[in-house]
Amino acid sequence: MEPAAGPAEGGCGPAAGVQGSWAGGAGGNWMATHPTFTEMMSLDISDSAQIYAAFVVYLDLLEGRNWHEVKHVGIAELQLVCLHAREREQESLQVMVPVPVHISLSHERIREIMKKASLPQEDPDTPLSVTLAIVESDSTVVYYKMTDGIVIPDPPDDTEDVDNKQWTKKRKKLFK
Repeated sequence: MEPAAGPAEGGCGPAAGVQGSWAGGAGGNWMATHPTFTEMMSLDISDSAQIYAAFVVYLDLLEGRNWHEVKHVGIAELQLVCLHAREREQESLQVMVPVPVHISLSHERIREIMKKASLPQEDPDTPLSVTLAIVESDSTVVYYKMTDGIVIPDPPDDTEDVDNKQWTKKRKKLFK
């Protein structure tokens, strides 16, 4: 579980979003009038910090990372706004679960999120997975991919490492 950090686009912090004074950028109140943000606000989610976090991740995926088909989905039962997106056009949809940094998550809560937010898997042997997108007050987003169970890592990209005896030993241990 390795974090991949990167600043999100937007220039406003969650504290500003929670208090309702989005003053970042030349447009002043641009966020409050953004069509996607207003759609997220109309969802049955009561926590404005969670909605703000979802919008920051939305902007990061769409504008900062150039992901495709970024759509928001409200899960009222969990009081979350999840994002479904494709890293590349041909790849399957991934689920992003934006969470403000100040929110504590228990094992039970993470399991509940995985069960209710995950998309149905095409291959029944593929474990459920979601990516937690933790949003810091300065709009930095750190992504953690969570899976239900153990996932065998992909082989290294470097062909020199694939031929390495150590990698072969590790791979044999994993498949036992």
